[in-house]
Amino acid sequence: MRQQLWLIVGWLFLGMGIIGVALPVMPTVPFLLVAAWAFARSSPVLHRRILDHPTYGPSVRAWQERGAVSRLAKIWAITAMSAGVGLSWYAGMPGWVVATQAGICASVAAFLITRPEA
Repeated sequence: MRQQLWLIVGWLFLGMGIIGVALPVMPTVPFLLVAAWAFARSSPVLHRRILDHPTYGPSVRAWQERGAVSRLAKIWAITAMSAGVGLSWYAGMPGWVVATQAGICASVAAFLITRPEA
């Protein structure tokens, strides 16, 4: 039963990662990280397929092996978060919403900055 649950979680996050390939506002690799984590507990074959993917596999392997995030990924993520906060402010969202969003994004940015680079 537990293995089936991990398999469902893996497929769900893999699906969101695939959607992220087509939608620029939705990240791909974070969803693949969760999918690989779930597949490692349920399907070694699917786990290996994610790790061996020519485009996304190196990022997933770098995270699993060293907790590493590439410099380009850090720059893109922090730029996208900053743009999202700026857009919320520009759109006239309530101040508490923008402040909450900015706080969360700043925390994520600080976490990213402290990760080793791939």
